[in-house]
Amino acid sequence: MSGPVAPRIRRITRPDAILRGEETGAGPTYLLLHAGGERRQVWRPVSEVLVDAGYRCVAFDQRGHGDSEGSARTLSACADDVAAMLRAEPPGSVVVGASLGGLAAVAALTDPAVRARVTGLVLVDVVPCLDPSRVRRFLDSVGPLGGHTALVEDILAQVPRLRQVTAELDLPVLLVHGDNGSSLTDEDVSQLLHLAPHTTVRPIRGAGHLIARAQPVALARAVIATTTAWR
Repeated sequence: MSGPVAPRIRRITRPDAILRGEETGAGPTYLLLHAGGERRQVWRPVSEVLVDAGYRCVAFDQRGHGDSEGSARTLSACADDVAAMLRAEPPGSVVVGASLGGLAAVAALTDPAVRARVTGLVLVDVVPCLDPSRVRRFLDSVGPLGGHTALVEDILAQVPRLRQVTAELDLPVLLVHGDNGSSLTDEDVSQLLHLAPHTTVRPIRGAGHLIARAQPVALARAVIATTTAWR
């Protein structure tokens, strides 16, 4: 590997927020969307592997996170931000979304114009067929939600729409999930495969819910191994 590459600063002005991010590398693009409570920097070890393999990575702090402004209270606001990020990129991006990032990506793909700009979707330890009771128990077990309780409840209210969007997706999908402390069950994976039978599933050994933190190199390699054929 060639080592870390200094990121280039990115900025997108939204009607009610400024989103701040960074990009590295050159080549086909991965748009990396972090989990709730995280920041864009969590993707840097993943980006190093992708950039070394000849790809370009773009990562923003989601609204209400890190250096970005705005309030993350509804999934639709996060999804509209994802749509704005994709409009700022050349067509053909692969979207990689962890937890909140994955759900915001699915919601953004409701718009056919946004979907047309995307080559494929990678879901990192998240599925659209969420069980509200189990999600709440899982989140309670990992710590306080801070100011994100309203967002969680809004997301859970959107589950029927997220399921419908996923069932209608005509894009390739990759689900990467941990095998140790993951938020997902075998039933979750089965439900996703029922909604989107074309989904590829790749478990990551030694990772829980936040795979980009626990196993960034394995995550990047799994993404490359599956999505290279999508380009």
